[in-house]
Amino acid sequence: MSKKLAAIDIGTNSFHLVIVEIFDNGNFEIVDNEKEVIRLSEGSTGDIKYIQPKAIERGISALKKFAGIAKSHNAEIKAVATSAVREASNKIDFIQKVLDETGISISVISGVEEGRLIYQGVLQAVPVFNKKVLCIDIGGGSTEFVVGYKGKILYANSLKLGAVRLTKMFFENYSITNESIENCKKWVEGVLFPISKIIKNFNIDLVVGSSGTIMASGLMIKAMLEKKVTEAILNNYTFNFENLKKVEKNILKRKTVDERKKINGLDSKRADIIPAGVILLSTIFEQLNFSEIIISGYALREGIIFDSVYKEFPNVKKLFTKDIKNESVEKLAKSCNYDYKHCFHVAHLSENIFDQLNELHQLPKENKEYLIAAAKLHDIGFHISHSKHHKHSQYIIVNSEIMGFNENEIRTIACIARYHRKSHPKDSHEEYMLLPAEWKIIVKKLSAILRIADAFDRTHNFLVKYINVEINKNSVVFQVENKLEDLEIELWSIDRKKQLFEEFYNKKVIVKSFS
Repeated sequence: MSKKLAAIDIGTNSFHLVIVEIFDNGNFEIVDNEKEVIRLSEGSTGDIKYIQPKAIERGISALKKFAGIAKSHNAEIKAVATSAVREASNKIDFIQKVLDETGISISVISGVEEGRLIYQGVLQAVPVFNKKVLCIDIGGGSTEFVVGYKGKILYANSLKLGAVRLTKMFFENYSITNESIENCKKWVEGVLFPISKIIKNFNIDLVVGSSGTIMASGLMIKAMLEKKVTEAILNNYTFNFENLKKVEKNILKRKTVDERKKINGLDSKRADIIPAGVILLSTIFEQLNFSEIIISGYALREGIIFDSVYKEFPNVKKLFTKDIKNESVEKLAKSCNYDYKHCFHVAHLSENIFDQLNELHQLPKENKEYLIAAAKLHDIGFHISHSKHHKHSQYIIVNSEIMGFNENEIRTIACIARYHRKSHPKDSHEEYMLLPAEWKIIVKKLSAILRIADAFDRTHNFLVKYINVEINKNSVVFQVENKLEDLEIELWSIDRKKQLFEEFYNKKVIVKSFS
């Protein structure tokens, strides 16, 4: 049995919809999402005292569409409103009008509750469960600050600092001057000052950022560094203060919206409010004295989903896992129609070989998780086509939400999975070509190991339970408990797949039984 849930985030700048299918074990997958830029605070300067009729019309129009999409999925709707609605004097009228015209019941949440839900979302997207983490979410009307550790919130605060709010206060008609830039920065410093010392006292391990301004900054930095604009996976992407300052300088020297629309990586719909947003983010970096930030692809709306899952399935293991990467990989694996038990056994053998080849591959131990993930997923393309399943596996991995990994890591896992059979890595292969040189080396080293491990279970009968690896001057000996005559198919497969290993590591592959 499963049910579908639609979460709607009614923000100051944008309305967001995400629809998920929740399974009876508490897992879920995203089946649809939408976003509409509404600018609910239009006509306000400073505090959002009143939602204008035109803004209400835009909001209701978007929510009617969202309600229709949710209905098409037969999904229950949970909608929450944040800064703009909670401050507005006519919020009750707005909420009632939305209910009357769309059937959507809106819950207005406090800034602290917003922060709690954001932290829940972050924990499912970035592997920070065991870290004391500061979560920063910059919205249109407010910025939430949450310090969390192992699923518990140590501190939460919401400040009236947002990209839309600051734009209305300091950048009339969306044009900027040196004076307005300085005034905006001083204002942000003043509002931040009371909480900056409190947050510093927590001795934060990592800083995670989410939502519009931070996502936009990440895209511009990525475009700047890579000299191109691509559809990027930003979850778990890290950028530093030095590169943020370069982007900020580029933004602030462009005095008009039209000039800013030409910035590589910037969504043109955000060109009007990005000066205020980047000043805010840059000042937060300075005031809190941190050097880099990790982007979370999940935030408030995903937090709503997780909160609902916990309430719906009280007996299900909490999804605040210590190993979100592995949980995410296994969720994808078990959602596909293929022999995942074989793949999980190959993952076991791959780990077994990796650990014993340390002196040969010389990879840091954290690279092992790429190999294990690729092993668990290497056959997921089977349900599309057997003959090219390795290519389909790569495509599925690259285009799936595997939380906890960044773009290069996901592409690396996909390439390792692809090269478990057939062709060796080549620069003419698109996904492999997109990897930096050092990541290509990782792919070659780990796919060579995966090919051997997969060959040892060619029959899918789990005949080989453990492999002892011996590294010699000219060879690598793989010793197994089995009699070699019982492994005829496995040995045939190893003979076909060993070439990459032998070429890359410059050692002959030998299989022996324990004497």
